[in-house]
Amino acid sequence: MPEKTTKKKETILSGMQPSGSLHIGNLEGALKNWVNLQNDYWMYLCIVDWHSLTGEYEDTSGLKENIFQMAVDFLAAGLDPEKCAIFIQSEVKEHAELHLIFSMLITVPTLMRLPTYQEKKDTLDSYGFLGYPVLQAADICLYNAHKVPVGKDQEKHIWLANDLAKRFNRIYKKTFVEPEALFTQIPLILGADNRKMSKSYNNHIPLSFTEKQTEKRLKSFYTDPEKIHQGDPGHPDGCPIYLLHQIYTPDAKEEIAPPCRSGALGCVDCKLKLSANLNNALRPIRDKRMELLKRPDYVWDVLLTGAQRARQRAQTVMEKVRSAMKTNYRGK
Repeated sequence: MPEKTTKKKETILSGMQPSGSLHIGNLEGALKNWVNLQNDYWMYLCIVDWHSLTGEYEDTSGLKENIFQMAVDFLAAGLDPEKCAIFIQSEVKEHAELHLIFSMLITVPTLMRLPTYQEKKDTLDSYGFLGYPVLQAADICLYNAHKVPVGKDQEKHIWLANDLAKRFNRIYKKTFVEPEALFTQIPLILGADNRKMSKSYNNHIPLSFTEKQTEKRLKSFYTDPEKIHQGDPGHPDGCPIYLLHQIYTPDAKEEIAPPCRSGALGCVDCKLKLSANLNNALRPIRDKRMELLKRPDYVWDVLLTGAQRARQRAQTVMEKVRSAMKTNYRGK
């Protein structure tokens, strides 16, 4: 799809590590936003399998299935392969090439100061993990992305991509767009244990859950420790169930919060109301998901076509990189 045929002006790059079927935290934190953005931007959405190796390099047996399930959820949530390129990172080798070049432009102390390294350096100490943000910067700059949709917690990584683009442009010549964060308002989604919803905590609600599984998982969610008996006054603010009501229950502030505070609404009934509303909201995604699972060849074809489109853009940018560095030895 040539860029000149559209009114879209800017490019967005975003991605996720292939962890398998996604959950409602991913849906609210990224997917819904991507679905909206695909109409206004050139979008490259990358399933970053190389990034996943920083923590899971010893066992890659589940990687293919995880990639497939993630692609299914992308499509089921409403991403349109006619509007955005959905692809696997390792199928565009230019990611590795630009990562290597960028790694020459950054110091080790700079990488060691980044929050992600500081948080996990005691458990992950490989060269790959240290260089993870450089590969992430290469992912972004490889497409000359203008914007990267992120929450505030990812701001430092976008700063690094911007800084590396600036360094390259200064040392060689103006080649890269200097990317900026496109900050998105991400709703707080807490899991069953009142921590951030995450597959690693097993406190999540996968999009692949059935309605019965969703109801069962919600019943296990943390509730107000001071609301023991029906009739006890509750404290909805900060309650993970009420936070989800604010997304999936119309007029939650009037329908849920007041009777919770007064004690008229018990936790069991509150969870049942949320189960019904959440299942209603997820039904179209789940129906589409079931259709896609019956068409695996189509899903893999989407990823193949997405990689072809991404590679075309990446090769164009890398030709400019080699020209700027004077490493296109057989070129003019």
